[in-house]
This record gives sequence, structure tokens and C-alpha cells, in this order.
Amino acid sequence: MALRQYPAKTIEISKESGAKVNTAMTAIAWGVLAVGVLLCLMTISDFRDTNLGLMVGIGFLIASVQIFTIGTMIRWVHNRKVDEKE
Repeated sequence: MALRQYPAKTIEISKESGAKVNTAMTAIAWGVLAVGVLLCLMTISDFRDTNLGLMVGIGFLIASVQIFTIGTMIRWVHNRKVDEKE
């Protein structure tokens, strides 16, 4: 039994699609940052490592920076790939 190969469709890549991903990830990062700040402010009075709310809030703060960085890198790589094709 032979496998059939079908030609792959060509997908047009534009700079706009990279900007859309970056905009969405930036909005998500701001939302995660807001949740982290709220959690930290609500539970800052008991500043210990056993305070779960504070630790989760700090985790959200760190995650927001990571989400923003990944979104920016996706846009840079995407734009570079588009520039190479032109």
C-alpha cells in the first residue's frame, strides 16, 4: 500500500499576523500582571513564604514578564522571516 502525497498549500506570511500575536500576548500579559498585583496587595500583610496568595501573586508577576517577552520574540522572529522572503 503506497502513501499518497498531496502538495502543501502555500501560506502567505505577512507582518500583520506577527503583530496580531504580539498584541494578543501583550494584552494577556497586562491581565496577568493586574491579577498578580491584586493578589500581592491583598495578601502583603502576612509576608512569609507560607502565604500562598502572596507566592501565587509573585508567580503571576513573573509570568507576565515572561508572556510579554515571548510575544515580543515571536514578533521579531516573524518579521525577520518575512523580510528574508522579500
